[in-house]
Amino acid sequence: MPDLPNPLIPGFNPDPSCVLVDGTYYLVTSTFEYLPGLPVYRSTDFVTWEHIGNVATREEQVGLARATSAAGVWAPTIRHHKGRFHVIVSVTDSPRGCVVFTADDPAGPWSDGVTVTGITGIDPDLAWDESGAAYVTYSALELDGVEPVGFHGIRQARVDLAAGKVLEKPRSLWSGIGLVAPEAPHLYRRDGYWYLLIAEGGTSHGHSVSVARSRSIEGPFEGAPHNPVLREAGWDHPVECTGHADLVRGPDGDDLLVLLGTRRAGHGSPLGRETYVTGVQWRDGWPQPAHVGLDPRPEPVAEDFDFTEGADLSDPGWLAVGRPPAEVASVSEQPGRLTIEAAAEGGLDAFRPAFVGRRQRHLNSTFETRIDPADGRGGLGLRFTEDFTLCLVAERAPSGTGTKVTARVGIPTISQSWSTEVAGDQVTLRLSTRVPQRGRAPWFPPGDRVRLTVVDDAGGETELAEVDGRFWSVETSATFTGRVIGMFAEEGTVRFAGFRYRGEGGS
Repeated sequence: MPDLPNPLIPGFNPDPSCVLVDGTYYLVTSTFEYLPGLPVYRSTDFVTWEHIGNVATREEQVGLARATSAAGVWAPTIRHHKGRFHVIVSVTDSPRGCVVFTADDPAGPWSDGVTVTGITGIDPDLAWDESGAAYVTYSALELDGVEPVGFHGIRQARVDLAAGKVLEKPRSLWSGIGLVAPEAPHLYRRDGYWYLLIAEGGTSHGHSVSVARSRSIEGPFEGAPHNPVLREAGWDHPVECTGHADLVRGPDGDDLLVLLGTRRAGHGSPLGRETYVTGVQWRDGWPQPAHVGLDPRPEPVAEDFDFTEGADLSDPGWLAVGRPPAEVASVSEQPGRLTIEAAAEGGLDAFRPAFVGRRQRHLNSTFETRIDPADGRGGLGLRFTEDFTLCLVAERAPSGTGTKVTARVGIPTISQSWSTEVAGDQVTLRLSTRVPQRGRAPWFPPGDRVRLTVVDDAGGETELAEVDGRFWSVETSATFTGRVIGMFAEEGTVRFAGFRYRGEGGS
């Protein structure tokens, strides 16, 4: 395997699927309750990836109006067939169900999507047999909203994609070696066999990759003698919770697995499930993935948005909860401000907050924005779910001069805040994260450190709070998503002059 960075796509980018078309790779990941949904990344060398667009740019495509946190857009598969790109995905807690989107250009626009009725479950895969018949293979997980109420293994049905219907009663396929939650199936044709790759063991520390094969796409499938073929667990592994793998031919001709995984910052995984890669060797007709290493990109990342152009908000990396960012915020090019009006629901901890943000992609990072609260109230916040947030909130000081800034952290049943007043009608809010230093009890280190700071017009800094980031990590907050940090309004109209992200290389 060539030297590839790991994570391959950092930050909240779980459930990767990848396809190679005419020398170019296209990769998509899950987005759950956020819009735009299903980011599309492009690369020609498997090292440098560009976020070129998103499959779902409108709420109507995925029906997220009432989708709860961690529901929504789960586990896509991207494939290319007869000159067209296809993305198939399950949208939970939504009337859309199993949806197939198509596009001639993976950068978009993508179709409105066709719901495939009769596919009841998650993690659909799309494959075509030698005759051109389309098959959907999926995990027949029975859900009540987002709560699992039954696991029925891996199933498959031949489908009519144009009509959006199954053509036969779904059949049971091979469902692994008996570990919990068989899911994430993908099918591949190779050397006269159909290979079925699945995840099992649950999406946390038991997550693993297993494989089976058959002469027919419909089975019966025979499991590999050494399943699971990949499982990373325990403190000795730099990357854990590995699974949900997709197989693709790498730039040097060898096979690669793209898969999700988590990495620790002390006693927590703050960045959520990220996209990783590992090499694959074939022995006796079976894939043998290598262990998943950790090698973060060494170069720092700097992003600056001054909001002097409307295109600043059209960058594909912006996210909002349940609706597109353009429905939450607007850009006025003169004098260069991003404007957010508070939602009726309330602040950052609301079901649908007036919030636009970006993925945290480095363990050592800094986010900044300059805010004019005017007669409103808002600020800079970190969201894992509505129950796990932390933020800096600015408003006019009660005295009528200056700005009151409050650092506020919240987890279920507990909230705490710290306030100060600074001179000036505009202030800079800063949220920074740093990995912990090893202490006297290395077997139980804290999470990363999150600092909440305000900077006044004279450059004076006041640190309002420093908190343990393990409370905003996948182990505590949510196993599915990751940190999204950005600007919000919780009362009235709030304006922001610029947004900066700095990510430290190697983190």
